[in-house]
Amino acid sequence: MGVIGSVADQADVDRVVAAAGERVDVLANVAGIMDGFLPVAELDDATWERVVGVNLTGPMRLIRAVIPRMLEAGGGSIVNVSSLAGLRGSASGSAYATSKPGLIGLTRSTAVFYGPSGVRCNVVCPGAVMTNIEATPRSEFAMSVIGKHLAVIPPPATAEQLAAAICWLASDDSLNVNGAVLSSDGGWSAA
Repeated sequence: MGVIGSVADQADVDRVVAAAGERVDVLANVAGIMDGFLPVAELDDATWERVVGVNLTGPMRLIRAVIPRMLEAGGGSIVNVSSLAGLRGSASGSAYATSKPGLIGLTRSTAVFYGPSGVRCNVVCPGAVMTNIEATPRSEFAMSVIGKHLAVIPPPATAEQLAAAICWLASDDSLNVNGAVLSSDGGWSAA
């Protein structure tokens, strides 16, 4: 059963969790939005709140909601999708570049607190992926500064390629993996 809503809205998060039922074995936080590559001096409050709400607050709320169910079931797997921007500031604007490292921190904290009870939490950091995420630049200044970094992006991954990494982290094949940050960016972060 699908639920249409925003992970930034607590009422929608509650509806998602209710639709999942009593037992939750896997949570994949894959919702994300960009910020128009806005540097902090050009960043408006609405963009900041929307981006941080979807990219960081929403996953926190979903994790917070499913942890009790996973603990009761004896374990579970949480996979968050951050970004290459979680590892380097040259891949996005200020709001996005704040939210994605925050998601890595949330992942590691969750792994430390709940790993001993059987709940694993890991994060995937993709580079460019062929999705419908809007990445239209809204700042000429930003593009003059970070454009050279964006010019060397490897070919975008397919959604299926990214899903394979997410599914592996969610599966029992990765039972010994907890708190990991997995780059899935075609080698962009290694350059």
